[in-house]
Amino acid sequence: MSEMRVVGVRVELPANSPILLLREANGDRYLPIWIGQAEATAIAIELQGVRPARPLTHDLLKDVIGALGRQLQQVRITDLQEGTYFAELVFEGDIRVSARPSDSVALALRVGVPVHAEEAVLAEAGLIIPDEQEDEVEKFREFLDSISPEDFRGADT
Repeated sequence: MSEMRVVGVRVELPANSPILLLREANGDRYLPIWIGQAEATAIAIELQGVRPARPLTHDLLKDVIGALGRQLQQVRITDLQEGTYFAELVFEGDIRVSARPSDSVALALRVGVPVHAEEAVLAEAGLIIPDEQEDEVEKFREFLDSISPEDFRGADT
């Protein structure tokens, strides 16, 4: 199991599909996960430190977990089946709740807990970006700094 860092969220063109990009904390593999628009916005808002006037769904979940006296310890990306990723929220006492990776990461960012990925998932879907492409990763980080949560909202919202 590898600890992962959230690189950010980007929009894959031409389909305008949001991608969550994770990178091994102590390794070279990246893990791209296609996610929904709402989850991309929730992650981007948290990464940018935006505080909405009212709690969003993931903020609410964080508050409910705290109100129930529970503590989230970590998030695990556990499986990849037919292109669909699976994750777990791991609470104290080894209580596990199945969840989508996008929701799990959005919550982990708010709570400040680590995100891990199973080795089997990284072996199947992890990407190693050669050194000459590191410049592309830096450009991606610059792109992330230049976008806002509104960029993820569809034209019909």
